[in-house]
Parts: sequence; structure tokens; C-alpha cells
Amino acid sequence: MASGLHKSDVANPVLNWIDARLPVITMMQKEYGTFPTPRNFNYFWNFGALAMVNLLIMIATGIFLSMHYTAHTSMAFDSVERIMRDVNYGWLLRYAHANGASMFFIVVYTHIWRGLYYGSYKAPRELLWMLGVVIFLLMMATAFMGYVLPWGQMSFWGATVITNLFSALPLIGPDIVTFLWGGFSVDNPTLNRFFSLHYLMPFVIFGVVFLHVAALHITGSNNPLGIDPKGPQDTLPFHPYYTAKDSVGLVAYFAVFAILVFFFPNALGHPDNYIPANPLVTPPHIVPEWYFLPFYAILRAVPDKLGGVIMMFASIAILFVLPWLDTSPVRSMRFRPLARPFLFTWLVSFFVLLYCGGKPPEEPYVTISRVAAAYYFLYFLVILPLLGRLERPLPLPESIARPVLRGGGPVMAGAMSKPMEKA
Repeated sequence: MASGLHKSDVANPVLNWIDARLPVITMMQKEYGTFPTPRNFNYFWNFGALAMVNLLIMIATGIFLSMHYTAHTSMAFDSVERIMRDVNYGWLLRYAHANGASMFFIVVYTHIWRGLYYGSYKAPRELLWMLGVVIFLLMMATAFMGYVLPWGQMSFWGATVITNLFSALPLIGPDIVTFLWGGFSVDNPTLNRFFSLHYLMPFVIFGVVFLHVAALHITGSNNPLGIDPKGPQDTLPFHPYYTAKDSVGLVAYFAVFAILVFFFPNALGHPDNYIPANPLVTPPHIVPEWYFLPFYAILRAVPDKLGGVIMMFASIAILFVLPWLDTSPVRSMRFRPLARPFLFTWLVSFFVLLYCGGKPPEEPYVTISRVAAAYYFLYFLVILPLLGRLERPLPLPESIARPVLRGGGPVMAGAMSKPMEKA
């Protein structure tokens, strides 16, 4: 009897037959069962798995919502109201999808912060980081188009303001705006285009996530110490150790998600979006969703329209080249006492921009936004490159296992290693 190239070790005869011809079970066991991971992960490492779960929730709820949504300017708002009132559990699907977008960005922002603090963008993980930035950009585009679909006042005017930004680009700007609109104003062709792309983009994100995870499993995971595993004593199999730890994080995530959906479903939305879109009535203060506010504040901080657009896109594009801007050979901020306060100051500037982005474009918010935006770029372009040359990092521990097994902090373990060996 002829045998294939792969011999399955699965005990169940049916699963063995399948796995011998399509080794999905063997691949999952290798990548998520016996895959060696550093033994010192903390709960910040849960957020990658939480992002994947959140993506699946958004895709599932989005598919069901699309069955009842009508992408037409005269019916879109009413179709959303019908989902809320007449479709069985439609209110739950709609609130889970809308708040799921906010939860997605909270999870991803935390995931990015972990990467910044522990240096997960450094070699050999540069491409892994860049794929993550691509996912972030695709998320922003998907969320923006989804915000337009309810066709409320903020949906309509948000789409008008954001798409008009491209008109600042010389020569091609007006043509890009006309292409996005599908005409000469935000109207039915715009809504149809945004609905089609909003439905498609999550599957594109899923494809890039697959590449992101594949790159992670090639280079291996970073860890809080920022040092490479020295041997089997520094690693643990992913299952059952980190499947159990991820499960704890997943329970906490669903608890927060449930509180948001059932008790505060409109806390992160804008009340004007419960008013049908009216091109003849401009809201007094047009703002995007909260997760865009830091970049919206950077846009408004620059008095020139083209300059504001360039700075807004540059604030995200700069993340692509971050692995080469940070010149320090040490990954983790645990061992960079001089760089750590600058990074936390950057985090403060990010939250200041988020706050100012939701305020009217007037003083003192404009000046505060300019100061925060200046530091946002100063950190990446000046402070990080200089610190990499001037800073003297703390000594790194000899291995991951030493500080973990001895129960001390990484610096203490590194400092005490020689005396303890003598003893």
C-alpha cells in the first residue's frame, strides 16, 4: 500500500487518516503545542492572542449584521435602527460589533506599547514589527469606513472631513477625493464603496495576521528581559503553560467587554450619530472615533492643511523605521534607566494628544497639542538615536532561567550571580 510523504503520530485512526494526507493537526501541535517559548512571559504577552480573538469576534458579528444592513443613503440609518429593534438579538450584535472596535484598538494599543517597552521591534524581528504596523493601518482604514455605515450625523460629516484631507495633496489630491467619493460629494456611491471595503478588509487583515504569526514563529518571541534563550532551560512548550495563561487573560477581557456592551454600550460613541445624516446641518464639533483622536490632534496642531496631513501620516509611518532609529543594542527598557522615563513621557504625550483631539480647535488645546506632537516626533527622531550612543545600560542577566528560578529581579540576579556561584 502506497504511503504519503508525511507519517502522522495522531492516535485516533480517523484523525490519523486525515493528518497523514493534510497534516493540519501535526502543524498545530508543532506551532501551538510543543513550540518553545521563553519561560518568563508576563501578562502583556496575552494581548496578541486577545487581538486574534477580537478579530474573529468582529468578523463573526459583521457577517450577521451585513445580512440586515442596507447600503443606501435613504435606508442605511433605518436599517441600523431595525437591527436594534426588530432583529432577534440585533442589539447585541450591533453593540458587540461597535464596542468590539474600541476593544480591538485598546488591545492593539497595549500590544504596541509592550513592543515599544520591551524592544520587540529590534533585530531579528524588524519584519514582524512592520507587518504589525501594516495590520494597524488596515485596522484604522476598516474602522473609519465602518464608522460611516450607520449614516448618522457624525458618520456623514466625519467622512466628509477625513476624505477632504486628501485634497491637500498637490496635483493628485482632488482626483483621489473624487475617487473615494465615487462622485462630487459624500453620497450613495461613497456609502456603497465603504460598505464593500469594510466587509472585505477584515479578511485582508486576517491574511496579514497569518504572515505576522508566521514571522513570529520563525524568529521566536521576545521576552521581558529582551535576551535570547540560551537553551531548553530558558523555554517552555506553549501548551499547556501559555494556553492556560492566555485563558486567564481571555476571561478578564470578556468581563470588560461584557461590562461595556451590557452596561455602557454608548460610552465610547458620539450621541450625534443617533441623528440621521443631514448634509444641510453641520455639527458644532466634528470628531472621529476616540481611537483616531491622537492623530487627529496632530493634524490640527499644524496650521497648514498639507503640513497637517503629512504630519498625521508621518506619525504612523515613523513606526515602520523604528527598528533603525533605536540604536541601542539592548532591547528591554528594564535595563535602560535613562531611556525609560523618556518612553513614559512619550506615553503621556500620546494620551495628551488623545484628550486634545476630542476638544474644540481652540486655545489652550491647540498649543498643548503642538507641544505633545513635537515631543511625539522628538522621541523617535532625536532622543532614541542619541540615547543608543550615550546611554550605559545595566548588565543583562546570563540567561532567562537564572532570574526566573531564583525569584529575584533581573538586575539583582545578574549582580548576584558570581557570589552565589562561589557559595
